[in-house]
Amino acid sequence: METLIKSLPDLPLFLSFFLTIYLSAHFLVFRNWCPKIRPEAASCLISIFHGTPAVFLATHALFTNPNRGFSSINTKTEASVLDFSISYFLMDLIHYLIFSPSDILFIGHHLATLFVFVTCRYLVARGAYAVLMLLILAEVTSACQNAWTLANARRIDVQFAAKVYDFLSLPFYAFYSVVRGILGPYFVYQMGVFFISGVDGGIIPKWIWVSWLCVVVTAISVSILWVTNLWVQLYKERGAKLEKKST
Repeated sequence: METLIKSLPDLPLFLSFFLTIYLSAHFLVFRNWCPKIRPEAASCLISIFHGTPAVFLATHALFTNPNRGFSSINTKTEASVLDFSISYFLMDLIHYLIFSPSDILFIGHHLATLFVFVTCRYLVARGAYAVLMLLILAEVTSACQNAWTLANARRIDVQFAAKVYDFLSLPFYAFYSVVRGILGPYFVYQMGVFFISGVDGGIIPKWIWVSWLCVVVTAISVSILWVTNLWVQLYKERGAKLEKKST
């Protein structure tokens, strides 16, 4: 409870930060965009302000903790990064509940992610190494993904956006596939081996780390399925273009 009380001021601050960016996206940055795609663009903008900064912040937090480990006590810096990400996911969750309440996949993803962050930050105050490493792996592709998403949203009516989309698709899919298909599963394997072995002496309750593993494995599986569908779509699009050129 003491940990929760001391850290509460960070949450309103970070939430205000993301709310300001979100509202600015709606009423300033993307004010001339079609109302149908403006909410998605606003969501992308707050993701941009979260993803890459979170990677650098999490990396700094981990490297400045000499005692980092899967069940080590969270440092103040690690806790601040967790608060930063909790605020982002809360803001984006509100966005989906308002503008895309039927998007059960993303809403479920955000709720599950918040469960992991909140339990790590406030319930056990341990395990930030594992959670922040997963955050880095999840967000290292976010800048490219958000640029690709914004380009995809406007590629039909803006020629430049179509060119950006075509330019980014292949490298983004490849980068995403390596991170989510190889690096992510490898780290989760290490995480699972550590907790299952019981070397931490049960400092983190079993139901919590099992829940973390279930959430992460599910998220990675969905990500792999998503990028696989994108590869199939890209193959079809490139095939159609080649067919047009040959006729």
